[in-house]
Amino acid sequence: MNYQEPNVNNQTITSSHLERRFLIFKNITLVLGVIILIASSFGSGFYVAGGVDDILKKEFVSYDNFSTGIVLDKYKNEEAEEKIPKDVDFNLFWQVWDTLRENYVDQNKISEKEMFYGAIKGMVDSVGDPYTVFMDPKISKEFEDDLAGTFEGIGAEIGIKNEILTIIAPLPDMPAELAGLKAGDKVLAINGTSTLGISIDEAVNKIRGPKDTEVTLTISRKDIDGVKDIVIKRGKIIVKSIKTTLRDDKIFVLEISNFNDDTEELFNNAVQEIIKTNPKGIILDLRNNPGGYLDTSIEVASRWIEDGVIVSEKFSEDNKNDHNARGKASLKDFKTVVLVNEGSASASEIVAGALQDYEKAKIIGKKTYGKGSVQSLKDFEDGSSIKITIAKWLTPKGRSINDEGIMPDEEVEYTKENYQTDTDPQMDKAIEILN
Repeated sequence: MNYQEPNVNNQTITSSHLERRFLIFKNITLVLGVIILIASSFGSGFYVAGGVDDILKKEFVSYDNFSTGIVLDKYKNEEAEEKIPKDVDFNLFWQVWDTLRENYVDQNKISEKEMFYGAIKGMVDSVGDPYTVFMDPKISKEFEDDLAGTFEGIGAEIGIKNEILTIIAPLPDMPAELAGLKAGDKVLAINGTSTLGISIDEAVNKIRGPKDTEVTLTISRKDIDGVKDIVIKRGKIIVKSIKTTLRDDKIFVLEISNFNDDTEELFNNAVQEIIKTNPKGIILDLRNNPGGYLDTSIEVASRWIEDGVIVSEKFSEDNKNDHNARGKASLKDFKTVVLVNEGSASASEIVAGALQDYEKAKIIGKKTYGKGSVQSLKDFEDGSSIKITIAKWLTPKGRSINDEGIMPDEEVEYTKENYQTDTDPQMDKAIEILN
């Protein structure tokens, strides 16, 4: 999965879970939360360039205490002076640093490391690009976990239904399910604190936590009298990025939640299952898919597209790089519908855009988010990292994903009322088309 540039090993990625948490239903107040998620990345595509070994990074920095300690080698800027424009007096930085350090009222609350990382973050933010970001060691580690699909928590998806915090689905064989939590359970309290009026983010923050710690959920359920306390020991959560279902009407539903580390293998297994069962059609569900590995998105699209460009990277008007199909179009003869919505971004937009341009699938749902820029990710020795925008994605027909998003062939709404009543008009439309 490596993309080579001179002297640097790179891996192209498109991802965002942080944005996924508030983009799932962009035009309604309802938001789903995933307890196992840790806020991590600001989407779109990027290259992973260089970096240090994970073991070395763990020895170099404690992620729980990355802001402790002092900044070393301050004021040694002789080498930097050669790189700074003459009208920039970098001494001002240290003057402000010293003034704050010497005069701030709560001296015991000042952390030089936090000042240091905050200054770097401000510098990177100054370019005004929401996808060019600096990540301190803690956020950078969470970002790595996000791509790997591993987290620490209880392993359950939650939502607000009829103003009550509700378990949408416990993940198979994860702590929540093993402790007895079931889909539909209403969570009335978390560690004894009422959930009345709680937001999804608040609930996620209260429920998730380090492995081997415990959280107590007070729940009500239709088949039990009164309420019940369920004590759950948090653990390491592994989230599979693909879910498959062969419906009774011989329609194969392939849901890809992310293009992560496990996606390509799971997708190849799904392709074998499709070929074996020979369904009447395929529903490729990319709703709320925030992205992932570019290489995997090309592999997925190539199962429908025999040859030609899948996606292009536009670095400038005169510099463009095409990524072509891999000649593996084993699904090209299956009638296919792709589901997208406002939470579909980056890699999922690449797949949807390619299948739409080659007329290999009908796109149903809502216009996608439009996150089609490419970032270069560079790791530093202290565990921090930086993402810098370097290019934009174009569909095979030259449409800019970043500027336009992917417009469905047929727009179908999914409302708050649909969520509350467990109805899915977008899925219903896809089934109608295939039948």
